[in-house]
Amino acid sequence: MDATLPAVAEELLNEIGRAFRETAQVSDDLLSALKFVFGASAVLALDLVDRHSVTRFASPSGRMVYQVVGSSGKTYTCYASCHFCTCPAFMFSVLRKGDSLVCKHLLAIYLSRALGTCQEVSVPDQQLARLLLPEEAKG
Repeated sequence: MDATLPAVAEELLNEIGRAFRETAQVSDDLLSALKFVFGASAVLALDLVDRHSVTRFASPSGRMVYQVVGSSGKTYTCYASCHFCTCPAFMFSVLRKGDSLVCKHLLAIYLSRALGTCQEVSVPDQQLARLLLPEEAKG
């Protein structure tokens, strides 16, 4: 089961998903609310969603992990189930300073799921395990 965001954030993402399914767009009011709740990460996350930067890898055992290609081209591994990303901004702004709920990569995951734009890839368990290993551990 996924960990939960604060109720207001969860409800906003749910409302964005409902609105998009019904009208194929997201209203300016919802976009303003997104920016209010998530700050500057909202615009950056929407850009990642527009670029189709989010991929969910799922294995037959039911394990899954997300990868997001950031604006710099670097790929970050994210765990939506526990709201964790490997990017430096997550470490600093979310964990250390506590001034953000999530980084732009995690928000892009939540938005791409709400909008139905997340790319889905099925992989064997062995390949999923390789995705989880840090680059320096592979060498």
